[in-house]
Amino acid sequence: MKIKTVSLSIFSIALLGLIGYRIVANSSESEKNNKKVANKPVMSVNAILISEKDYANTISLSGSIEANETVEIRSEISGVVEKIYFSEGTNVSKGQVLIKVNDIELRAQLSQAQTRQRLASENERRAKLLLQKEAISQEEYDIASAEFRSLKAQTQLIQAQIAKTTIRAPFSGKIGLRNISPGTYVTPSLLITNLVNTNQLKITFSIPEKYTSQVQVSTIIKFKVAGTSETFEAKIYAIEPSIDITTRTLQVRAAIENKNNSLFPGTYANVELPLDIVKNAILIPSEAIIPIQNGKKVYVAVNNMATERIIKTDTRTENKVLVLEGLKKGDTLITSGMMSLKTDAPVKVTLE
Repeated sequence: MKIKTVSLSIFSIALLGLIGYRIVANSSESEKNNKKVANKPVMSVNAILISEKDYANTISLSGSIEANETVEIRSEISGVVEKIYFSEGTNVSKGQVLIKVNDIELRAQLSQAQTRQRLASENERRAKLLLQKEAISQEEYDIASAEFRSLKAQTQLIQAQIAKTTIRAPFSGKIGLRNISPGTYVTPSLLITNLVNTNQLKITFSIPEKYTSQVQVSTIIKFKVAGTSETFEAKIYAIEPSIDITTRTLQVRAAIENKNNSLFPGTYANVELPLDIVKNAILIPSEAIIPIQNGKKVYVAVNNMATERIIKTDTRTENKVLVLEGLKKGDTLITSGMMSLKTDAPVKVTLE
């Protein structure tokens, strides 16, 4: 019994000694850490308080302005240019004559074909009368009739070729620079000039795959072009039905009335495409974000100490980024000196 009591006493004394040692050791370690923190230089930084607000989400894209209609003017037949009826850089109307190719040979062929057609028509008429009198067989009449139809088709073909010697504007627009002169021998492969309709223009751009469900026909977009500070508006009228598997983007097209002809086809455009409204959004300055291997991070001040936060972002404006995860309302976000900061570094915060 005495042995048991002595054993319990020794165990209790050992346990109390161990507890006391840990208390003293932890106190000593805490004092050392406090001394280390106290010895660290305090860094002065600027910061902002994170707030939430509704955000009209938009994405910036690159687009290209194109003419509503554009065509290369070429001759469908070969021949010598007899006359040019347009001036370079001027507006022309739909159906207006642009070029006349010499057709004297075709008209001679037409006269010959019409003469043969008239003779064949008379032969067919006579054969029909003889057939009715049973003076000839049905086969003989069919031969005469086929000859007439063949010559009639040949006449129509030559007339169509003569019509092609007169080149007309397929739509109203502005004519470009011409590459021929009167007397030039033109062929279907020779480019005569270009015709462009610039009264209405198209803007073509591509959006990333993840935003495809947020784009709709009739959406109004805004865009800017080089050389002017004016902001233009256009309306989306067509969306490609499938995503490009190479770029994982969806092609979209918008239309704009080209008032005063201030925009030119081929111009590069900076497009702002509106998406959905984000409720209680958190927007932070882009300079507060530090790119890292697996994403992005920021520093927040907690009890005058710098603390690292991994964040997830979405779209960005000219100088701000939308944060989806990693920050909350009321956080103190450090906006200066981030590259010199480390976790648990003491900071002196000045709110902007």
